[in-house]
Amino acid sequence: MNILLVGGAGYLGGALTDILADSDHDVLVYDLLLYEETYRKDVPFVRGDVREYEKLQKYLDWADVVVWLAALVGDPACALNEQLTMDVNRHALQYMRDHFDGRILNLSSCSVYGAGDEILDENSDLQPLSLYAKTKIWSEQILDGANSISFRLGTLYGLSDAHARIRFDLVVNTLVMRAILHGKMSVFGGAQYRPLLHVRDVAKTLAENLTTAQTGVYNLHAENMTILEVAERVGKAVRGAIIERSDVKFQDSRNYRVSSEKARREIGFEPLLRVDDGIRELKTLLEDGRVSDSFTSRYSNYLHLRPLLKGYESPLGRVINVNG
Repeated sequence: MNILLVGGAGYLGGALTDILADSDHDVLVYDLLLYEETYRKDVPFVRGDVREYEKLQKYLDWADVVVWLAALVGDPACALNEQLTMDVNRHALQYMRDHFDGRILNLSSCSVYGAGDEILDENSDLQPLSLYAKTKIWSEQILDGANSISFRLGTLYGLSDAHARIRFDLVVNTLVMRAILHGKMSVFGGAQYRPLLHVRDVAKTLAENLTTAQTGVYNLHAENMTILEVAERVGKAVRGAIIERSDVKFQDSRNYRVSSEKARREIGFEPLLRVDDGIRELKTLLEDGRVSDSFTSRYSNYLHLRPLLKGYESPLGRVINVNG
């Protein structure tokens, strides 16, 4: 089958592409390379913007299955320019839905739950606390009734593949980085829960559901842990690393635990990796000196996009005025 990975050069797309490159499917990656300078994989590639509808349409016509990975990701990144976020996260997806009749795999987020004390499942109330979370709810609504499956992802971590950038704006990854390279981890509050999931387990799940008949919305996570619990796990793996706790309220008010029982029951979801696995692989990478500067802005969605969205010519293809 013809599989189109829209946004396939990113953190998650890198792991999925590696899996599909060894399959019998014909795979094409359509991506703007917003965070990357080059695309080096031996996989057919088209550099394109999801807002270039005429260009995108050619590849939608070719595809049997679309995996929609394209989005501005994260609360701070999406808040930089709300119109751009709407264009990329909502309007482009709506175009695809209106102009493609095949199977669609969509990436949503457990951020749609906002905050709650109970274990949350797919029937729980949605309390989006950011534009990013709202766009993920809209993505599910846009695809309702289509031959589509949407995965509400927990907070990702770990190494994706040998080429895609590491993200150091994700809680497990950043705590390991700070423990290894700086000897200390700052934890604000620490009681906030996150549902955690290794990036390669998401890729595996996507690959397993390309041609299934399952539709609807599914939570995906492996472990519910507090931020402090993650830091303590990192501290056990990195000798001498100090946890600096602060009672100052962190600006991110999300706090949620989820159940992935529906995914286990209906699609056979079974994550293979745990937080300790992600810590070990990141620890090895960093201790080997394979990251020269952990504070390079491209490792963070927000820090990378911030200077690009101040009225300069954006790599997204047009002048964007954050005040307009």
